Amino acid sequence: MARQGKAAIIEQFIADGIPFMFGNPGTVEQGFLDELEKYDDLQYILTLQETVAAGIADGYARATGRPALLQLHSGVGLGNAVGMLYQAKRGHSPLLVIAGEAGVKYEAMDAQMAADLVAMADPVTKYATRVTDPGSVLRVLRRAMKIAMTPPCGPVFVALPMDVLDAVTPEPVVPSTFVSTRVAPVPSLVEEAAALLAGAERPVVLVGDGVSASGGQAELVRVAEQLGADVWGVNYSEVNLDARHPLFRGQTGHMFGEVSTDIVREADAVLIVGTYVFPEVFPALHGPFREDARIVHIDLDDYEIAKNHPVTLGLVADPKTTLAALADQLETRLTERDRAAARSRVEERTRQRAEQPAGDGSLLHTFLGELAERVPQDVMIFDEALTASGALGAHLPGRLPGHWFSTRGGSLGVGIPGALGIKLAHPGKTVIGFTGDGGSMYTIQALYTAVRHGIGAKFVICNNRSYKLLDLNIEQYWRERGIPEHAHPTPFDLSHPDLGFVEIARGFGVDAVRVDEPGQVTDAVKRMLQDDRPFLVDLRTAEGADHA
Repeated sequence: MARQGKAAIIEQFIADGIPFMFGNPGTVEQGFLDELEKYDDLQYILTLQETVAAGIADGYARATGRPALLQLHSGVGLGNAVGMLYQAKRGHSPLLVIAGEAGVKYEAMDAQMAADLVAMADPVTKYATRVTDPGSVLRVLRRAMKIAMTPPCGPVFVALPMDVLDAVTPEPVVPSTFVSTRVAPVPSLVEEAAALLAGAERPVVLVGDGVSASGGQAELVRVAEQLGADVWGVNYSEVNLDARHPLFRGQTGHMFGEVSTDIVREADAVLIVGTYVFPEVFPALHGPFREDARIVHIDLDDYEIAKNHPVTLGLVADPKTTLAALADQLETRLTERDRAAARSRVEERTRQRAEQPAGDGSLLHTFLGELAERVPQDVMIFDEALTASGALGAHLPGRLPGHWFSTRGGSLGVGIPGALGIKLAHPGKTVIGFTGDGGSMYTIQALYTAVRHGIGAKFVICNNRSYKLLDLNIEQYWRERGIPEHAHPTPFDLSHPDLGFVEIARGFGVDAVRVDEPGQVTDAVKRMLQDDRPFLVDLRTAEGADHA
């Protein structure tokens, strides 16, 4: 049936089962947003700035494994969202990003707000295009949706000129096609992988979010226990392995390559699954592995295999399926001596885990300990706590697949909007977003969206009154260069003027409390969890520099 493109695209979104459009409106999108008022099956989630909209969409896509629809306002809105889209691309979030523009007929005028949207979006998306033919609007959207959802997933961008959407299109609406890439290598290659890993005396497994995307957590546990291998997270922002498992050692470095090199330098066999190596800001330029190390890399993304360092065997395959086949091969190939050595390594890590202290008595640990006692077992966490993430993981570790998420891609400000996206995806769950004082100020206006749309996520700001991570990083910089320690640069300090998060939250209509001492913890946690409305805790974990 012929109708204007602005109506047809809404019908297409509904046919693809998209319940929300996250965005911030603008003049060039006014036609299809006005049309949207006629439909009940697609709800517009209003944000006050595009970074927030992109962050909520990212959280929703991660929590559902489904595409999220993000609407941006022309070049200005796309520019605002670029940092968060970079995070979505690095993390493989399937976002369908649309932005309006004045129209194809104005292209030669170089008018106000004119910009090459496709060129702007290209570096931070998996695919970017512009519709210029009214008869191809839905075809292009379906192609973009398929690309977004084809592993490795990622954000895609479609520019929609106003005059194209105002034109009539006869295109029929049919659901987009999503393809399955769940493939396994040929048996002989699985046998080769097992032969390379069996008998290792110092095995290491490096694992990333490709395991979570494939649902391969149980298969990963089986292989790791068979090998008795330490498991380290790399580009690890979801539950790929229960963090309480004795073989899970934490995450490799995200800043300095020396950290990751120290972890793998003695390994005689390395299994890499669902990630690339290594994602630091300052990665090691030399080979981090032993020259004789046997390295097997499994990933659906062929680009990531041997991208930075050579491997012995690379398998472009689904992690879950391949790990299951590898475990079966190891079952027949491992000797009794191999099995005994693996059991011994698992037992040693179990003893070490039991000896780890639960906390240090600080306000941060006291608060998190109390919270862990009171939240339900299926609590959902978004961790942007950064320098407080170690304490958070000690009390509320990522255990259940699909219930713990953390920042990725390096951009600040994901904690609050990410939690909102997760809560929209799972309205019946308790959802808590952790962030810092610095990170929260990138997207604090997301609290408005929480109240406007009744999204009852909870927020904890770990407030150390500084960009603490920068303090730690520059201390490393000083050590590497033999520079004597001295006062941190003043731009790293956020203590003056004091950020009044309780007042800011209440200004948006969110109830909030400030916690300065242990005696306030119990009441604060009770208030936060007493109902299903948004609530914010300003947790004063440390003081910044003295600006008396």
